[in-house]
Amino acid sequence: MRARIALTSGEPAGVGPELCLAAASKPFDCELVCLGDRGLLAQRAQLLGCSVRLRPYEGTPLPHEPGTLTVEHHPLRAPSLPGKLDVRNARYVTELLDRACTGALAGEFAAIVTAPVHKGVINDAGVPFTGHTEYFAERTAASPVMMLATRSLRVALATTHLPLREVSAAITVPSLCSTLTILDRDLKRWWGIERPRIAVCGLNPHAGEGGHLGDEEIRVIAPAIERMRQLGIEVRGPFPADTIFVPRVLADFDAVLAMYHDQGLPVIKHAGFDSAVNVTLGLPILRTSVDHGTALELAGTGRADCGSLTMAIGLAVELAHRRIASP
Repeated sequence: MRARIALTSGEPAGVGPELCLAAASKPFDCELVCLGDRGLLAQRAQLLGCSVRLRPYEGTPLPHEPGTLTVEHHPLRAPSLPGKLDVRNARYVTELLDRACTGALAGEFAAIVTAPVHKGVINDAGVPFTGHTEYFAERTAASPVMMLATRSLRVALATTHLPLREVSAAITVPSLCSTLTILDRDLKRWWGIERPRIAVCGLNPHAGEGGHLGDEEIRVIAPAIERMRQLGIEVRGPFPADTIFVPRVLADFDAVLAMYHDQGLPVIKHAGFDSAVNVTLGLPILRTSVDHGTALELAGTGRADCGSLTMAIGLAVELAHRRIASP
Protein backbone atom coordinates (compact mmCIF):
# COMPACT_ATOMS: atom_id res chain seq x y z
CA MET A 1 0.00 0.00 0.00
CA ARG A 2 1.19 3.51 -0.80
CA ALA A 3 0.94 6.01 2.03
CA ARG A 4 -1.29 9.02 1.37
CA ILE A 5 0.41 12.18 2.65
CA ALA A 6 -1.34 15.49 3.33
CA LEU A 7 0.84 18.50 2.48
CA THR A 8 -0.40 21.81 3.92
CA SER A 9 0.78 24.76 1.81
CA GLY A 10 1.23 27.12 4.77
CA GLU A 11 1.22 30.92 4.86
CA PRO A 12 0.09 32.04 1.38
CA ALA A 13 2.34 35.12 1.38
CA GLY A 14 5.40 33.05 2.25
CA VAL A 15 7.48 30.49 0.41
CA GLY A 16 5.21 27.55 1.29
CA PRO A 17 3.17 27.48 -1.94
CA GLU A 18 6.24 27.61 -4.20
CA LEU A 19 8.06 25.00 -2.10
CA CYS A 20 5.08 22.68 -2.63
CA LEU A 21 5.32 23.28 -6.37
CA ALA A 22 9.07 22.66 -6.36
CA ALA A 23 8.73 19.50 -4.29
CA ALA A 24 6.12 18.21 -6.75
CA SER A 25 8.88 17.73 -9.31
CA LYS A 26 10.58 15.15 -7.07
CA PRO A 27 9.82 11.41 -7.08
CA PHE A 28 7.97 10.15 -4.00
CA ASP A 29 6.58 6.68 -3.48
CA CYS A 30 3.27 7.88 -2.08
CA GLU A 31 0.01 9.66 -2.80
CA LEU A 32 0.81 13.32 -2.16
CA VAL A 33 -2.18 15.61 -1.57
CA CYS A 34 -1.53 19.35 -1.28
CA LEU A 35 -4.09 21.32 0.73
CA GLY A 36 -4.38 24.91 -0.43
CA ASP A 37 -5.88 27.42 -2.83
CA ARG A 38 -5.59 26.08 -6.37
CA GLY A 39 -5.61 29.59 -7.87
CA LEU A 40 -2.80 30.69 -5.57
CA LEU A 41 -0.68 27.72 -6.59
CA ALA A 42 -1.39 28.35 -10.27
CA GLN A 43 -0.49 32.05 -9.93
CA ARG A 44 2.75 31.27 -8.09
CA ALA A 45 3.66 28.66 -10.71
CA GLN A 46 3.08 31.19 -13.49
CA LEU A 47 5.09 33.85 -11.66
CA LEU A 48 8.05 31.49 -11.28
CA GLY A 49 7.74 29.81 -14.67
CA CYS A 50 7.13 26.48 -12.96
CA SER A 51 5.56 23.86 -15.23
CA VAL A 52 3.71 21.76 -12.65
CA ARG A 53 0.37 20.25 -13.63
CA LEU A 54 -2.31 20.68 -10.96
CA ARG A 55 -4.95 17.99 -10.66
CA PRO A 56 -7.89 17.82 -8.23
CA TYR A 57 -8.05 15.52 -5.23
CA GLU A 58 -11.30 13.58 -5.05
CA GLY A 59 -10.45 10.98 -2.42
CA THR A 60 -9.42 8.25 -4.87
CA PRO A 61 -5.90 6.76 -5.04
CA LEU A 62 -3.59 8.91 -7.18
CA PRO A 63 0.09 7.87 -7.01
CA HIS A 64 2.39 10.86 -7.09
CA GLU A 65 3.88 11.66 -10.49
CA PRO A 66 6.88 14.01 -10.72
CA GLY A 67 5.73 17.24 -12.34
CA THR A 68 2.16 16.83 -11.10
CA LEU A 69 0.63 18.11 -7.87
CA THR A 70 -2.66 16.74 -6.56
CA VAL A 71 -4.54 19.62 -4.89
CA GLU A 72 -7.54 19.70 -2.59
CA HIS A 73 -8.85 23.22 -3.12
CA HIS A 74 -9.40 25.44 -0.09
CA PRO A 75 -10.18 29.05 -1.05
CA LEU A 76 -8.24 31.99 0.33
CA ARG A 77 -10.17 34.50 2.41
CA ALA A 78 -8.47 37.37 0.57
CA PRO A 79 -6.13 37.72 -2.43
CA SER A 80 -2.51 37.06 -1.49
CA LEU A 81 0.70 38.64 -2.77
CA PRO A 82 4.18 37.22 -2.17
CA GLY A 83 5.78 38.78 0.91
CA LYS A 84 2.63 40.67 1.97
CA LEU A 85 0.94 39.24 5.06
CA ASP A 86 -2.83 39.66 5.30
CA VAL A 87 -4.55 38.93 8.61
CA ARG A 88 -7.71 37.94 6.72
CA ASN A 89 -5.97 34.75 5.54
CA ALA A 90 -4.99 33.58 9.01
CA ARG A 91 -8.14 31.47 9.36
CA TYR A 92 -7.44 29.92 5.96
CA VAL A 93 -4.05 28.75 7.23
CA THR A 94 -5.49 27.12 10.36
CA GLU A 95 -8.30 25.55 8.33
CA LEU A 96 -5.67 23.69 6.30
CA LEU A 97 -4.18 22.34 9.53
CA ASP A 98 -7.63 21.34 10.80
CA ARG A 99 -8.42 19.50 7.56
CA ALA A 100 -5.11 17.65 7.59
CA CYS A 101 -5.51 16.68 11.24
CA THR A 102 -9.08 15.47 10.80
CA GLY A 103 -8.04 13.40 7.79
CA ALA A 104 -5.07 11.89 9.62
CA LEU A 105 -7.15 10.98 12.67
CA ALA A 106 -9.72 9.32 10.40
CA GLY A 107 -7.05 7.29 8.59
CA GLU A 108 -7.48 9.13 5.29
CA PHE A 109 -3.89 10.40 5.53
CA ALA A 110 -0.98 8.33 6.82
CA ALA A 111 1.00 11.46 7.67
CA ILE A 112 0.93 15.25 7.56
CA VAL A 113 3.73 17.40 6.17
CA THR A 114 3.47 21.11 6.91
CA ALA A 115 4.92 24.06 5.02
CA PRO A 116 5.77 27.04 7.25
CA VAL A 117 3.17 29.35 8.77
CA HIS A 118 3.53 32.83 10.28
CA LYS A 119 2.70 32.74 13.99
CA GLY A 120 2.43 36.49 14.33
CA VAL A 121 -0.29 37.06 11.74
CA ILE A 122 -2.32 34.13 13.10
CA ASN A 123 -2.20 35.65 16.58
CA ASP A 124 -3.06 39.07 15.14
CA ALA A 125 -6.25 37.47 13.79
CA GLY A 126 -7.26 36.52 17.33
CA VAL A 127 -6.26 32.85 17.08
CA PRO A 128 -3.96 31.79 19.94
CA PHE A 129 -1.11 30.01 18.16
CA THR A 130 2.39 29.21 19.42
CA GLY A 131 3.29 26.68 16.74
CA HIS A 132 2.30 23.58 14.78
CA THR A 133 3.51 21.32 17.60
CA GLU A 134 1.19 22.82 20.21
CA TYR A 135 -1.69 23.21 17.75
CA PHE A 136 -1.74 19.54 16.75
CA ALA A 137 -1.26 18.51 20.39
CA GLU A 138 -4.40 20.42 21.37
CA ARG A 139 -6.36 19.01 18.44
CA THR A 140 -5.39 15.43 19.35
CA ALA A 141 -5.37 15.80 23.16
CA ALA A 142 -1.77 14.58 23.24
CA SER A 143 1.51 15.50 24.90
CA PRO A 144 3.93 16.43 22.10
CA VAL A 145 7.69 16.31 21.87
CA MET A 146 9.36 18.44 19.22
CA MET A 147 12.35 16.87 17.49
CA LEU A 148 14.49 17.95 14.55
CA ALA A 149 16.33 15.28 12.65
CA THR A 150 18.93 14.95 9.93
CA ARG A 151 20.34 11.69 8.62
CA SER A 152 22.96 11.71 11.37
CA LEU A 153 21.58 13.81 14.24
CA ARG A 154 18.32 13.92 16.22
CA VAL A 155 17.62 16.68 18.75
CA ALA A 156 14.44 16.70 20.85
CA LEU A 157 13.26 19.52 23.13
CA ALA A 158 12.13 19.39 26.75
CA THR A 159 10.34 22.73 26.23
CA THR A 160 9.32 24.34 22.96
CA HIS A 161 8.10 27.88 22.28
CA LEU A 162 8.54 29.51 25.68
CA PRO A 163 10.15 32.79 26.74
CA LEU A 164 13.55 31.97 28.23
CA ARG A 165 12.53 33.29 31.65
CA GLU A 166 9.82 30.60 31.85
CA VAL A 167 11.97 27.62 30.91
CA SER A 168 13.32 26.68 34.35
CA ALA A 169 9.88 26.49 35.95
CA ALA A 170 8.58 24.40 33.03
CA ILE A 171 11.23 21.72 33.53
CA THR A 172 10.09 19.27 36.19
CA VAL A 173 10.85 15.65 37.01
CA PRO A 174 7.41 14.49 35.73
CA SER A 175 7.69 16.55 32.51
CA LEU A 176 11.18 15.25 31.75
CA CYS A 177 10.14 11.67 32.47
CA SER A 178 7.17 12.06 30.13
CA THR A 179 9.34 13.55 27.38
CA LEU A 180 12.00 10.84 27.71
CA THR A 181 9.34 8.11 27.67
CA ILE A 182 7.84 9.49 24.45
CA LEU A 183 11.26 9.97 22.86
CA ASP A 184 12.31 6.40 23.70
CA ARG A 185 9.01 4.94 22.49
CA ASP A 186 8.89 6.83 19.19
CA LEU A 187 12.53 6.16 18.32
CA LYS A 188 11.60 2.51 18.63
CA ARG A 189 8.25 2.86 16.83
CA TRP A 190 9.20 5.16 13.95
CA TRP A 191 12.93 4.57 13.48
CA GLY A 192 13.08 0.93 14.50
CA ILE A 193 15.89 1.52 17.03
CA GLU A 194 15.68 -1.44 19.39
CA ARG A 195 17.27 0.27 22.40
CA PRO A 196 17.62 4.04 21.90
CA ARG A 197 20.56 5.76 23.57
CA ILE A 198 19.56 9.24 24.74
CA ALA A 199 21.82 12.05 25.96
CA VAL A 200 20.29 14.77 28.15
CA CYS A 201 21.63 18.32 28.24
CA GLY A 202 21.91 20.36 31.39
CA LEU A 203 20.09 23.67 31.59
CA ASN A 204 22.89 25.85 32.93
CA PRO A 205 26.42 26.56 31.67
CA HIS A 206 28.70 23.58 32.38
CA ALA A 207 25.58 21.66 33.49
CA GLY A 208 25.43 23.80 36.62
CA GLU A 209 29.08 23.33 37.67
CA GLY A 210 28.07 21.18 40.64
CA GLY A 211 25.41 23.65 41.73
CA HIS A 212 27.57 26.77 41.52
CA LEU A 213 25.92 27.95 38.26
CA GLY A 214 22.39 26.78 38.99
CA ASP A 215 20.84 23.77 40.69
CA GLU A 216 18.25 22.51 38.16
CA GLU A 217 20.61 19.70 37.19
CA ILE A 218 20.78 18.48 40.79
CA ARG A 219 17.13 19.07 41.75
CA VAL A 220 15.34 18.06 38.55
CA ILE A 221 17.33 16.75 35.61
CA ALA A 222 19.53 14.13 37.32
CA PRO A 223 16.62 12.67 39.35
CA ALA A 224 14.53 12.35 36.16
CA ILE A 225 17.40 10.58 34.40
CA GLU A 226 17.83 8.18 37.29
CA ARG A 227 14.10 7.40 37.34
CA MET A 228 14.17 6.60 33.63
CA ARG A 229 17.24 4.40 34.01
CA GLN A 230 15.44 2.43 36.71
CA LEU A 231 12.66 1.83 34.16
CA GLY A 232 15.15 0.42 31.68
CA ILE A 233 15.49 3.44 29.36
CA GLU A 234 19.10 4.02 28.27
CA VAL A 235 19.56 7.69 29.10
CA ARG A 236 22.65 9.53 30.35
CA GLY A 237 23.51 13.02 31.56
CA PRO A 238 23.09 15.82 32.32
CA PHE A 239 25.84 16.87 29.92
CA PRO A 240 27.08 20.42 29.34
CA ALA A 241 25.32 21.60 26.19
CA ASP A 242 28.49 23.17 24.82
CA THR A 243 30.27 19.80 24.59
CA ILE A 244 27.54 17.19 24.02
CA PHE A 245 27.40 18.06 20.31
CA VAL A 246 31.05 17.19 19.70
CA PRO A 247 31.01 14.40 17.05
CA ARG A 248 33.00 11.88 19.10
CA VAL A 249 30.49 12.28 21.98
CA LEU A 250 27.44 12.17 19.71
CA ALA A 251 28.66 8.89 18.24
CA ASP A 252 27.53 7.15 21.44
CA PHE A 253 23.91 8.35 21.20
CA ASP A 254 20.85 8.08 18.96
CA ALA A 255 19.28 11.35 20.14
CA VAL A 256 19.94 14.37 22.33
CA LEU A 257 17.33 15.98 24.59
CA ALA A 258 17.93 19.74 24.86
CA MET A 259 16.23 21.76 27.58
CA TYR A 260 14.99 24.64 25.43
CA HIS A 261 14.48 25.74 21.84
CA ASP A 262 17.64 27.74 21.23
CA GLN A 263 19.88 25.32 23.10
CA GLY A 264 19.43 22.50 20.61
CA LEU A 265 18.06 23.82 17.36
CA PRO A 266 20.89 26.16 16.31
CA VAL A 267 23.23 23.16 16.32
CA ILE A 268 21.09 20.98 14.09
CA LYS A 269 20.24 23.85 11.75
CA HIS A 270 23.92 24.59 11.36
CA ALA A 271 24.58 20.91 10.71
CA GLY A 272 21.91 20.60 8.02
CA PHE A 273 19.67 23.60 7.43
CA ASP A 274 18.53 22.38 4.02
CA SER A 275 18.08 18.78 5.12
CA ALA A 276 16.76 18.94 8.69
CA VAL A 277 13.18 17.85 9.34
CA ASN A 278 10.90 18.84 12.20
CA VAL A 279 9.07 15.78 13.58
CA THR A 280 6.35 15.96 16.23
CA LEU A 281 6.57 12.95 18.54
CA GLY A 282 3.91 11.87 21.02
CA LEU A 283 0.91 12.39 18.73
CA PRO A 284 -1.52 9.71 17.55
CA ILE A 285 -0.73 10.96 14.02
CA LEU A 286 2.54 11.36 12.14
CA ARG A 287 3.62 14.91 11.36
CA THR A 288 6.82 16.25 9.79
CA SER A 289 7.72 19.73 8.66
CA VAL A 290 10.42 21.99 7.31
CA ASP A 291 12.95 23.37 9.77
CA HIS A 292 12.55 27.02 8.67
CA GLY A 293 10.02 29.83 8.56
CA THR A 294 7.96 31.60 5.92
CA ALA A 295 10.93 33.55 4.45
CA LEU A 296 8.69 36.39 3.28
CA GLU A 297 11.65 38.16 1.68
CA LEU A 298 12.17 35.18 -0.66
CA ALA A 299 8.53 34.59 -1.57
CA GLY A 300 7.92 34.89 -5.29
CA THR A 301 11.62 35.18 -6.14
CA GLY A 302 12.30 31.54 -6.99
CA ARG A 303 15.32 31.53 -4.66
CA ALA A 304 13.75 29.50 -1.86
CA ASP A 305 15.34 26.05 -1.44
CA CYS A 306 12.87 23.16 -1.27
CA GLY A 307 15.46 20.82 0.27
CA SER A 308 13.96 20.75 3.76
CA LEU A 309 10.42 20.20 2.48
CA THR A 310 11.62 17.43 0.17
CA MET A 311 13.33 15.77 3.13
CA ALA A 312 10.21 16.23 5.28
CA ILE A 313 8.04 14.51 2.67
CA GLY A 314 10.60 11.76 2.17
CA LEU A 315 10.85 11.08 5.91
CA ALA A 316 7.06 11.08 6.28
CA VAL A 317 6.80 8.51 3.50
CA GLU A 318 9.56 6.37 5.02
CA LEU A 319 8.03 6.39 8.52
CA ALA A 320 4.48 5.92 7.25
CA HIS A 321 5.48 2.91 5.20
CA ARG A 322 7.31 1.46 8.21
CA ARG A 323 4.08 1.78 10.22
CA ILE A 324 2.05 0.18 7.40
CA ALA A 325 4.51 -2.71 7.25
CA SER A 326 4.63 -3.14 11.05
CA PRO A 327 1.35 -1.83 12.52
